[in-house]
Amino acid sequence: MSNIALLLVDFQNDYFSTHQGAKWPLSATEAAADKAAELLGKFREKGLPVVHIRHEFTTDEAPFFLPQSTGAKIHSSVAAIDSEPVVLKHQINSFRETELADILKQSNVDQLIIVGAMSHMCIDAVTRAATDLGFQCHVAHDACATLDLEFNGVTVPALHVHSAFMAALSFGYCNVDSTSNLMSLV
Repeated sequence: MSNIALLLVDFQNDYFSTHQGAKWPLSATEAAADKAAELLGKFREKGLPVVHIRHEFTTDEAPFFLPQSTGAKIHSSVAAIDSEPVVLKHQINSFRETELADILKQSNVDQLIIVGAMSHMCIDAVTRAATDLGFQCHVAHDACATLDLEFNGVTVPALHVHSAFMAALSFGYCNVDSTSNLMSLV
């Protein structure tokens, strides 16, 4: 039997439009966090490993997740409890210059369910890195969020950004499925 863990990436206050003073609100972060909370509840109920990732920039010049700010704190809807590690990162890839790989190895984890933000950045990066490190990955697409992007004068709606990255990940990196379907793995 596979040892599975839940990885919650960057569900932080600055991404929530309902958080007063949010510096970088995403599209439908609250809905994604609600789905992540369902998985979190199931993992806790089963006593399975849960790891939270929290991004904090190293300078006050950053556009969001400022050092030691309220915006950089994990949102209360999916906050860690004492037994759950919180990995602090300063890079897009959650494995880069962090103890994430060691934490997963210590728990004999070989399979991950990944949720969080942003779909096109940190979710993409951690999923690709985890797969390259040999983890079997699953992304709960409805428990991830992103925002509208602009490139070369073209605005790409968040739904299209999210869908394009989920399609790319599902093509060769991982299983991308709904929260309700991924519950069967827990």
